Amino acid sequence: MTPITEVEGRKVALSNLEKVLHPATGFTKGELLHYYATTAEAVLPHLRDRPVSFLRYPDGPDGQVFFTKNVPPGTPDWVATAQVPRSEGPARMVLVQDLASLMWAANLVTEFHTPQWRADSPGLADRLVLDLDPGSPATVVECCRVALWLRERLAADGLTAHPKTSGSKGLHLLAALRPAPSADVTSYARTLAVEAQAELAGLVTHRMTRSVRPGKVFVDFSQNAARKTTATPYTLRARAAPTVSTPLTWEEVESCVAPGELDFRAADIVPRLESYGDLLAPLFDRDRAAPLPGTAPGTA
Repeated sequence: MTPITEVEGRKVALSNLEKVLHPATGFTKGELLHYYATTAEAVLPHLRDRPVSFLRYPDGPDGQVFFTKNVPPGTPDWVATAQVPRSEGPARMVLVQDLASLMWAANLVTEFHTPQWRADSPGLADRLVLDLDPGSPATVVECCRVALWLRERLAADGLTAHPKTSGSKGLHLLAALRPAPSADVTSYARTLAVEAQAELAGLVTHRMTRSVRPGKVFVDFSQNAARKTTATPYTLRARAAPTVSTPLTWEEVESCVAPGELDFRAADIVPRLESYGDLLAPLFDRDRAAPLPGTAPGTA
């Protein structure tokens, strides 16, 4: 019989708690659920009011891995949803607004992916994201070099960059924006990527073409498009080990000389939250949000 747990007055079915989901460490589904329960205070603000795409891996990363964007069958009626525009027509997606919804979603075994806009203003981004993806033999060490250049370039335009690991090979940089059309944010991010390629010759490419990426850091600007999503801060990733998309200090980025230094896993996150709090909390401070460069104050 599937155990039923009461979470904030909601009944949540939690199944297969002993199933190993991350085989490199024997990390189980029960441990995954415990991770989200103990980090919920940090995770939820990054999910709240953003339609969630689920990258599901119910049998671990070596099993079937698939995206779910529409509201999954069997979703409890108390889980919030929102209708959002899609190229093929309006669709209804999940909003993870509270602890009960987070635990229900975590029981599906999923990476959480969210857009840079909120459900009440689709296509109007309040964050900029730059995804730094290293092409082997480049690693996160090279991503750090690029991140430091981009930090200064963004600062020159009045934007404050905040780093996190992707939870895979690279880094993400996030910056708070006064709401601006996703297409305009994408165009600006592309300009940054092209400039980075020019300034860091041989280290950066702004092109997605696989053949040009070995040994370079691909600055992926396209995740600012309204249709795209990015791994949500603190989400577990579908990897052999339970790696987490982890907010970083700039000191950690500056001092990184080996890839393993920025390899953070589920067990690392609560101690980091105790030491630092949520390093991405400034993204929620509207007074710190900057206008998109090239827009007149108050128009974005």
